[in-house]
Amino acid sequence: MKKRVFGLAVAASLAVMSASAADLPSRNGPPPVYIPPPPPPVLTWTGLYVGLNLGGGWLDQYSHANWLAPLSTAPSTGGVVGGAQIGYNYQFTPLFVAGLETDFQGSSVGSADMPFSASRSVGWFGTVRGRAGASLMNSQLLLYGTGGFAYGDLSLNYGWLGSQTRTGTGWTAGGGLEYAFLPNWSAKVEYLYTNIGANYGPTFAGPFVIETEQSAHLNTVRAGVNYRFNWMFAPGPAAGPY
Repeated sequence: MKKRVFGLAVAASLAVMSASAADLPSRNGPPPVYIPPPPPPVLTWTGLYVGLNLGGGWLDQYSHANWLAPLSTAPSTGGVVGGAQIGYNYQFTPLFVAGLETDFQGSSVGSADMPFSASRSVGWFGTVRGRAGASLMNSQLLLYGTGGFAYGDLSLNYGWLGSQTRTGTGWTAGGGLEYAFLPNWSAKVEYLYTNIGANYGPTFAGPFVIETEQSAHLNTVRAGVNYRFNWMFAPGPAAGPY
């Protein structure tokens, strides 16, 4: 009898303890809040850049003033151009980009030396240009136009009458494509038409007045690579709470 009473008392105690434990607050915290991954980076063309370029060029049949010497013009020959550029771009909208670039080029472009002919060559030239473009099909691809001030070395060779070299000034215009293939790197292909003129005289060679003014019309096609010092890919817009 005593054993039965003791068993019933133990069972009742366990039932009371179980009910009390059920009434206690749970120690488990709320479910973890989902934190979304950061948004993908957004490409921006904004930033300072430097680069190198290499290509080729040729001269148009040049115009001249006050040509009084009995000499014909030598045919133009192509040559190699190469140099460096530095610039800054600013992306105003997802589509529109504008900037400023200056470059300096070495050149082997010139006319062939022929007896009794006037030949010319451009030993070096540089430009200071504005750039404006748009990313129409792909944010990594920039289609742009460019134009501005140009200067360069304009050499004239008159064969047996001698030669002259002057630093000329003028203008340049062109356009190109630039593609961002890595976060800080981009490659470009560009065409420029450059018109450089210089005043020489008058210059006398024996009984002849050679000329007083000369201009060179230089066409160049070049490929280049640019490196941007800031991250080309900026973080995307902040994500709102979920």
